Amino acid sequence: MRKLTYWVHQSVDGFISGPNGEFDWPELTPELTEYSYAVHEDVDTFLYGRVVWEFMSSFWPVAESIADDEHTRTFAPIWRKTPKVVISRTLEKADWNTTVIGGDLYAAVTELKSRDGGGLLLNGGSKAAAALTELGLIDEYIVMTHPVVLGGGQELFPRDETRRKLNLAGSHVCDGRVVVSRYTPAG
Repeated sequence: MRKLTYWVHQSVDGFISGPNGEFDWPELTPELTEYSYAVHEDVDTFLYGRVVWEFMSSFWPVAESIADDEHTRTFAPIWRKTPKVVISRTLEKADWNTTVIGGDLYAAVTELKSRDGGGLLLNGGSKAAAALTELGLIDEYIVMTHPVVLGGGQELFPRDETRRKLNLAGSHVCDGRVVVSRYTPAG
């Protein structure tokens, strides 16, 4: 069974985007960049919720014409060639080697996990993460906490009354700036 990992950047106060949807605050430090490449080596499918998909698909197909940095030049070709899945009840189709699933989420993701291949990586997106967590489909959470207080925005998980325990599987600090914590669901 392939592993599904939730990969997400958050602020110290627990937001994954700023009050106006900003995502200009994560620091891609050298150690965090190397760590992210190592995580991506074991992955052969990216998953997104619709909102994150719209952000990613507006940037990565043309990234090199917008930004000229080493990370963009390295990751853009990886993004373009990697199969992608968008979880959405409203989106009907998507470009860039992408499948949209919107019906029976449990059946669709269980089928994806049962295929041969590398891991599945859910990038950001609190609603998709919450839905997959509720279904017990996420095997690992990688949360990168950046040294910034946003004061509002999209929370890491939408608020609900359900308590879910996690086990800390490991943590480390990248470049003295970003805390990377890995969690697994508790029994």
